[in-house]
Amino acid sequence: MSRRTVVIAISVLAVVGFAVAAFFYDRASTVPQATAPVPQNSALERFNSPSFGPANAPVTIVEFFDPSCESCRAFYPIVKKMMSQHPTDVRLVLRYVKLHKGSEEAIRLLEAARKQGVFAPVLEAVLEAQPQWHDDAQASAAWDAAAQAGLDVAKAREQMVSPEITATIERDAADAKTVGVSGTPTFFVNGKPLTNFGAQQLYDLIWSEINQSR
Repeated sequence: MSRRTVVIAISVLAVVGFAVAAFFYDRASTVPQATAPVPQNSALERFNSPSFGPANAPVTIVEFFDPSCESCRAFYPIVKKMMSQHPTDVRLVLRYVKLHKGSEEAIRLLEAARKQGVFAPVLEAVLEAQPQWHDDAQASAAWDAAAQAGLDVAKAREQMVSPEITATIERDAADAKTVGVSGTPTFFVNGKPLTNFGAQQLYDLIWSEINQSR
């Protein structure tokens, strides 16, 4: 089964997932909370990569993702559900890959949101609004969604062009090439690549690593 076929099937689940997320959007319990960076420095995980979940979780998912990627949007509520089912066992680390017209704009927006301490709600809002902006180089609808989620847009416009954010984008691009990322989302669980793409396959790999840690 091709990745595109899998994505179409997963998108049906994603619609339900985002509907639920939208209903509970302003309740803090539905938004994953970003955690402090963990001292790591490898092509898979850098010390300042954005992450969710407990720092000492026995299982770390590294996802190379593009905020403009429809597959990444489809997988977001699925990964979120997996983490909610294993809140003390699983940690998610996000790495950026820019493959689409509006990707870099959205990545810079998200990194500015991280500087402002609103990364999680802005990420959810940007992904939910993705159908309205992912072919737009300026990602205008993403900015509108981010503003509604709490982003100070004027400040973010200044922050997004910082050398630090540029370095993050360049570093993640180099690391993606190093580990052989050719599309998004690409998952690694405790360093092991998800070789068969799919939601169930990802869950099986996560569950296997949880069992091995016990």
